[in-house]
Amino acid sequence: MQHVTLNTGTEMPTLGFGVYQIPPEDTEQAVTDALAAGYRLLDTAAAYGNEEAVGRAVKKSGIPREELFITTKLWIQDAPAEDNAKRAFETSLDKLGLDYLDLYLMHQPFGDVYGQWRAMEALNREGLAKAIGVANFYPDRLIDLIVNNDITPAVNQIETHPFFQRADYQDLMREHGVQIQSWGGFAEGKNDLFTQPLLSEIGRQYGKSVAQVVLRWLTQRGIVAIPKSVRPERMAENFDIFDFVLTDEQMARIATLDGGTSLFFGHHDPEIVTWLAKRRLDA
Repeated sequence: MQHVTLNTGTEMPTLGFGVYQIPPEDTEQAVTDALAAGYRLLDTAAAYGNEEAVGRAVKKSGIPREELFITTKLWIQDAPAEDNAKRAFETSLDKLGLDYLDLYLMHQPFGDVYGQWRAMEALNREGLAKAIGVANFYPDRLIDLIVNNDITPAVNQIETHPFFQRADYQDLMREHGVQIQSWGGFAEGKNDLFTQPLLSEIGRQYGKSVAQVVLRWLTQRGIVAIPKSVRPERMAENFDIFDFVLTDEQMARIATLDGGTSLFFGHHDPEIVTWLAKRRLDA
């Protein structure tokens, strides 16, 4: 496994296992299989509803806690956001059955962001969240958070895939010491990604699948990837990307696939903002 070094000095695996959209009843087995395949970075969120299942799999695995890197995310909190964010963290930690988190992310850039971030800064100082960061923050929101607070986010988890590559934003984050992490690395198969001619051609040259080419492309750019699967054979395939290196010419050709826009939804769209900002978790 290769690693990136966060602005906290902590090492984070460049390849992990995400559990977004895995039903709670299937999550424990999926995480068990992922750990058996070699994954040590696990990414979940309060909004996914499967933190307890992740925690059960971690406990049953017997893998020493220090060998794992576990991330979960804070959903938008009602006022007082600072107090509620601390309670939400405690709930997540309890569901996961852990004493601390390696990374705690603010899931959306909405609500009382400052109040939530102050709570997260306190959790970081107390050692309960070894690193704190954000998700879905566009450049203006990220820089605003950095300029007006004490702790710079260690990570920003954003949509990043061959059709939305975020290269300029990655450069900006690097300038400020923020690690980019990809969600939706396979674009959920949109634009026929798994049969895309260029990616397929590159894959054939190495005897690799399109998925492996995409993950290699991400990690070779220094982007942390968290592919999801419930199939052990696919988990193993996704993990097997460190025995080949894409050439500069291949990286440049893949760069031509960038459409420059989201394939999912925009965080500047008033309807999307309204829907996300009003959504609350049941628990």
